[in-house]
Amino acid sequence: MAPAIAKAAVLGAGVMGAGIAAQIANAGIPVRLLDIVPEGTAKRNVLAESAIAKMLKADPAPFMHPKNAKRIEPGNFTDDWAALADCDWIVEAVIEKSDIKRDLYRRLEAVRKPGSIVSSNTSTIPLSVLLEGLPAAFAADFLITHFFNPPRYMRLLEIVAGPQTRPEAAALIADFADHALGKTVIQAKDTPGFIGNRIGVYWLQCALAEAQALNIAIEDADAVLGKPMGIPKTGIFGLLDLVGIDLSPHVVASMLAVLPADDGLRAVLGDDSLIKGMIAQGLTGRKGKGGFYRLERGAGGAKTKLAIDLATGQYRPSRKPALDSLEAFATGGPRALLVHDDVGGRYAWAVMAKTLCYAAQLAPAIADSIADIDAAMRLGYNWKHGPFEMIDRLGAAWFAQRLQAQGLAVPALIARAAQEGGFYRVEKGARLALDAQGGAKPIARPPGVLLLDDIKRQGPRIAGNGSASLWDIGDGVACFEVHTKMNALDRDALEFLGKTLAIVPKAHRALVLYNEGANFSVGANLGIGLFAANIALWGEIEALVRLGQDCYRAMRAAPFPVVGAPSGLALGGGCEMLLHCTAVQAHAETYVGLVEVGVGVVPAWGGCAEMLARWQANPKLPKGPMPAVARCFEILAVATVAKSAAEAKDLLFLKPGDGITMNRDRLLADAKAKALALVGQPKPPEPAAYLLPGPSGQAALALAVDGFVKAGKATPHDVTVSASLAAVLCGDEADPTRPLALDDLLALERREFMRLVRHPKTLARIESMLETGKPARN
Repeated sequence: MAPAIAKAAVLGAGVMGAGIAAQIANAGIPVRLLDIVPEGTAKRNVLAESAIAKMLKADPAPFMHPKNAKRIEPGNFTDDWAALADCDWIVEAVIEKSDIKRDLYRRLEAVRKPGSIVSSNTSTIPLSVLLEGLPAAFAADFLITHFFNPPRYMRLLEIVAGPQTRPEAAALIADFADHALGKTVIQAKDTPGFIGNRIGVYWLQCALAEAQALNIAIEDADAVLGKPMGIPKTGIFGLLDLVGIDLSPHVVASMLAVLPADDGLRAVLGDDSLIKGMIAQGLTGRKGKGGFYRLERGAGGAKTKLAIDLATGQYRPSRKPALDSLEAFATGGPRALLVHDDVGGRYAWAVMAKTLCYAAQLAPAIADSIADIDAAMRLGYNWKHGPFEMIDRLGAAWFAQRLQAQGLAVPALIARAAQEGGFYRVEKGARLALDAQGGAKPIARPPGVLLLDDIKRQGPRIAGNGSASLWDIGDGVACFEVHTKMNALDRDALEFLGKTLAIVPKAHRALVLYNEGANFSVGANLGIGLFAANIALWGEIEALVRLGQDCYRAMRAAPFPVVGAPSGLALGGGCEMLLHCTAVQAHAETYVGLVEVGVGVVPAWGGCAEMLARWQANPKLPKGPMPAVARCFEILAVATVAKSAAEAKDLLFLKPGDGITMNRDRLLADAKAKALALVGQPKPPEPAAYLLPGPSGQAALALAVDGFVKAGKATPHDVTVSASLAAVLCGDEADPTRPLALDDLLALERREFMRLVRHPKTLARIESMLETGKPARN
């Protein structure tokens, strides 16, 4: 069946417009990208063409695969306006000036086809303002679709439908955004800034003003408003540098033009002379000469991080925060920070108390539920907890009492939450949220969404231990969940996977490997491995390697389908887990790779063997023992990570028949459906034999590595690790005419892994990875 949106267009090829076009292209839909014809240019489509070219070079990439750029047709407002007649959805993403937007809408009304939908990506302007003077026929097909930047990665989409908007038009765009674009759609009310920006702009401006009033160092401000509050580690000033300091005055001005006279934003705005001065000097953040932070290159090329002094406006060397309030947080949590009397505690309280109260005052006016507001702040601003979740985390009664003790007004919604024991509660397995009418309502999921978080509230797990659990997700399907830090795989997780394979056939027909953490799995637990190596428990390490091989091999041979359902990072042993599944249903934002060489070892849970088998079976490669070996070496020797599920298919980390889900919240349901569809189907067999080049192949790969050494791109230990990888992939002393079995490849993986893990430089890489997040380059 053809998609409801078969063709789209985006008007405005700026950062947001181009990014929206890229995400529509990622969904497989052709899209026109139009902008003005700049004066004095012969290239009439230059703005759109330049935007596409820039996106192909950008990191992080707006495109999930470079080929998706071909779905974008560049054009301009003069020559290609009539071509908009074949578009089902037209997104306006031009400058935030309502008169310019309305002029475009009038032109659109003359060419668009009946029933086509027009939406604005405005971030602040109410729908009622945008529709002033426009005909009812246009208003019926018009709504606001507010994407967040960057559109590929930010999951939030706020939709505002007006009283004249056709319900079916709003429903069609919401459904397309959900299923095809992967967005969590929040229905916002027609108020300035909608949800995310209404609260987010207030929070940013309040934080900036309070920092100037308290003369707190910006490093201290970012430290107390970052991790302790569940806010990204950029904090306030790092975030302003990231989004562009020059954007702030425009957003604030746009908000002030439409906000009520008594809105709280007006009361928190501080002195903007520092911001104006920075913009005048080109200090607009990371995209400019620097911002609140900047890097200065000194003699010899060394870089020094500088930070602005808010009182003087001058740069000084950046320093590490050292506040007693941060120490209080480390031992006593966020309450201890907020009540602390040093400048960090006073700053955190001043900003968060006002922000949380502002959200509570706005709640009924900007959204239908507090759950929508919390979701908007989590998904649009990357807060770990929304404002009402944050109050519950602190304790609603405690927060209300603290406000009263400080002489601050307690919003009615917070007062009621204090009486009710919080904004959220669980009843009969369902999560309920307070509503504006004085009751509590279940939080409804969109049809077809299945979340493990909901299943956990409905009853106990089937079985499990401290590292992993098994859950019944209905219809005879079980779910294996890892729940360690970053879902790293330790002995307990692997042993329970082995037990799971015995439990499932007793009452279930299929198994899904899935969790709702930020990452599927970052691979083996390096900390435990380093500890074992430091006390020479080599036998324990080798036993763990063999355990992983045995578990994954048993999973492949299980008499029921096993479907991997990854999202986020699936690295090392996490990737190898997916390689041994019957099938995979991956979230589009899955980043897969066998990265073991980066920490000085080789993949040893069957990853080398499985990648060889996949590339040997690839019909696009020439025949013979060497092409597949060379391709695998090329991928594994530089720890290649696919930056999307689509790229993972190119690298054969995923198979051609594996599925991709755009919306993270629909991943478990899709994986379950795939598992049920595979019940009773024959499973892929183990690789029967490997014809490998042996010593001649290793010699050829060594020559390639030598070229990297001479170019300064490979270190001495890279050479050592690459030689071990080559030994595995080439079959060591294999004869190209005599096939090796899977057991032979697994033995080589174990041998080379154990050889490398004893090497001091490998241990140094692992230690560096654990301490800094990056392996040593030795």
